[in-house]
Amino acid sequence: MNVSNRQAMGIYLIFSVVSLISLAGFNVAPKLNTIQINKGKTVKDFFAYSPDRLPFVSAHRGGARKGFPENCLATFENTLGQVHAILEIDPHYTKDSAIVLMHDPTLNRTSEGQGKISDYTLKELQNLKLKDTEGNVTPYHMPTLDEALEWAKGKTILVLDMKDVPMEARVRKIEEHHAEASAIVMAYSHADAQKCYQLNKNILMEVMLGTMDKVREFDKTGVPWQNVVVFVSHTLGKEREIFDEIHKRGAMCMIGSSRNYDIRYAKGEIKSDELLKGYTGIINDGADIIEADLAIEAGTALKPLQQVRSSSKALYFH
Repeated sequence: MNVSNRQAMGIYLIFSVVSLISLAGFNVAPKLNTIQINKGKTVKDFFAYSPDRLPFVSAHRGGARKGFPENCLATFENTLGQVHAILEIDPHYTKDSAIVLMHDPTLNRTSEGQGKISDYTLKELQNLKLKDTEGNVTPYHMPTLDEALEWAKGKTILVLDMKDVPMEARVRKIEEHHAEASAIVMAYSHADAQKCYQLNKNILMEVMLGTMDKVREFDKTGVPWQNVVVFVSHTLGKEREIFDEIHKRGAMCMIGSSRNYDIRYAKGEIKSDELLKGYTGIINDGADIIEADLAIEAGTALKPLQQVRSSSKALYFH
């Protein structure tokens, strides 16, 4: 066989292998849109407000949709394959004190199981398959918090909700995985925020401050504003003063779209063009981050606003 024939045979074999892989249902992993804390920077630097900030999405429950369940690593990959996003996740304790990801305390809605998560061991839970947003059983299984924390490194930032896992345990898990650059925690009270700050001053928190009175109360906690990102509200049309005052203190502001634009779109009350305009309107009204159920749609709407490469925040988006 001469050289040209060998080359042709090689190309044919490569093509055949690729074709077989495709027929078998395997897909090449998409290039992820990552958020990375670069060397010499911290997660506090990323979340610090600056007028040239680039808006982005917090994918509620990881960005679930048809074919992709809530709180699932495959869903995280699907979300980041299309948009830049941080990922909000929900930890729950198992019967044998492992921590898995699932929003509800029960298995019924988002898995093929029944009953409470806390009544099952980790091994039992990982035998179950997860359901997508339409109730269809998928091939995917329930991840542990440990797996999620390792997966997120160099890809994005996880936002750890509380559920039944207290602040101390969430902080400890982040420390175990040296994940201070890729995970933050939700703090639902000033006491919890103070506790997190006492436990580890390098871990950033998402705090809920929806009024000027709450903003002023937080001033008195002793927790630096550089240690927080502020969830302002699920309600649209908040007074610009709240955003301005939080920005003056150096923190970013988040608005939730799940109870307004997202649910209205899901019910067919608004069309896709209205949905996208709604997302950009949230940013124009003063927010920096949108926590969305429809994370891919929200992230797509914000893409044109993320193209300012002269922004001091551009170095985090890859």
